[in-house]
Amino acid sequence: MTHRQEIERRRTLAVIAHPDAGKTTLTEKLLLFGGAIHIAGAVKSNKIRKSTTSDFMEIERQRGISVSTSVMTFEYKDRKINILDTPGHEDFAEDTYRTLTAVDSVIIVIDGAKGVETQTRRLMDVCRMRNTPVIVFVNKFDRDAKDAFDLLDEIEMELQIKALPLTWAIGSGSMFKGVYSRYDNKLLLFSAADKQRLSDEVLEISDLQSSEAQAALGAEVTDRLTDDLEMLAAVYPEFDRQEYEAGKLAPVFFGSAVNNFGVKELLDCFVQIAPQPQKLTTDLRETDPFETKLTGFIFKIHANLDPNHRDRIAFLKICSGTFERNKAYLHVPSGKALKFSSPNAFLADKKTIVERSFPGDIVGLHDTGNFKIGDTFTEGEVLNFKGIPSFAPELFRYIENADPLKSKQLAKGIDQLMDEGVAQLFTKKMNGRKIIGCVGMLQFDVIQYRLEHEYGAKCRYEPLHLHKACWFTCDDKAQLDDFMMRKDNNIALDKYGRNVFLADSPYILQTAMEKFDKITFHFTSEF
Repeated sequence: MTHRQEIERRRTLAVIAHPDAGKTTLTEKLLLFGGAIHIAGAVKSNKIRKSTTSDFMEIERQRGISVSTSVMTFEYKDRKINILDTPGHEDFAEDTYRTLTAVDSVIIVIDGAKGVETQTRRLMDVCRMRNTPVIVFVNKFDRDAKDAFDLLDEIEMELQIKALPLTWAIGSGSMFKGVYSRYDNKLLLFSAADKQRLSDEVLEISDLQSSEAQAALGAEVTDRLTDDLEMLAAVYPEFDRQEYEAGKLAPVFFGSAVNNFGVKELLDCFVQIAPQPQKLTTDLRETDPFETKLTGFIFKIHANLDPNHRDRIAFLKICSGTFERNKAYLHVPSGKALKFSSPNAFLADKKTIVERSFPGDIVGLHDTGNFKIGDTFTEGEVLNFKGIPSFAPELFRYIENADPLKSKQLAKGIDQLMDEGVAQLFTKKMNGRKIIGCVGMLQFDVIQYRLEHEYGAKCRYEPLHLHKACWFTCDDKAQLDDFMMRKDNNIALDKYGRNVFLADSPYILQTAMEKFDKITFHFTSEF
């Protein structure tokens, strides 16, 4: 297969949603239909001991939520699919935002009973900023759900995107019969006894007026479905691929991920319409995936992917060229040429060594603490990809050692977890006290849990009331020195030695910005 063909067959997507919409369950079923796994795990089932493939961290298994993006790769219909399952909880939204910089398309999962929720809107805003193509999967139709037409109106109004239903749910809750695929004009009725295994019992009917369809659905349901389809044909236009790829049109699929309803139709359509790897913007130029020389950036770092080996993995999104094992590449921030003897492909926490990887692929690089999120790799060109920021945190705690005998373990654990981007570490200049800054309260619990269970270190938090932490720069040395002297108690250093202003209140921040007008305050780390 040629280099161009390898690129053209790649599809890299993220699955995003509000918490508990069924995002991880859908990811699990995509892996199931793709043949990557044989039994799908359950996110919150006490009856099923198998946990989900993507929620592999112990704290994820205990709480039944995703707290970190996981990367999975599988082949389906001659397409290589790189799927990233992201955290749904808003406290981990920063990980999701960064992940969206590494994908070419997105599947948004919506709970059929709850409709569009707060976090769904926020995530859609991020997709809209980058014009990322979006497919919507309306989930949980095995339970009582909102009217499907009302859901379509809600998607268009709340997500500010045109909706186009490509499948249609036949009833909901106890009356849910299956889905009708408008994409290929097939009625699909499912009857799987074991909801966690792939069912072979799929009845495909091409003609709604046939005796087979009447017998399966009954005359009343068939007539109602016929009326719905006629209304859909009158109201919603034909599928326009250009509008979809521009992020203006969202194909909509209905189903129940936990029962396998509608998932295969979603996957079959996705591999046909989802875009191949796209051009990306850097500080110097636009990169094209078909270029011969490698470019790529790190969008995620994960410490202790395998707790037994204390390994640390940096996730590299390949943007152009070919990444080859044991070939030297320029690490742009350090200026060093680095080789990698064991680059990995992933199925969540399971790794396999790969010899060559192509644009669209996600490669895991073993890291000894040299890399950070946003770092660029090239074959010699000095450039940096844009749009991979860390956000100014708004929740703060002093972190203290709860076990004096484990001070080294605590220091190492904090250092590595901060590199993941789950939170930020600030050290006050005045007294050297360590401060953890987060964008969500749940992150503090996750850090404390992981420090104890992955590093054997215990910590305790002390309250700290701050409004915001922001970076600042200034070309006027006199004003900068004056600011540093007057605000001495509120100045800290971040992990990379950059100055940070810890504002006690919105008033103090606003006053500082007005009084020190030559200082620029930055609310993301990308400056």
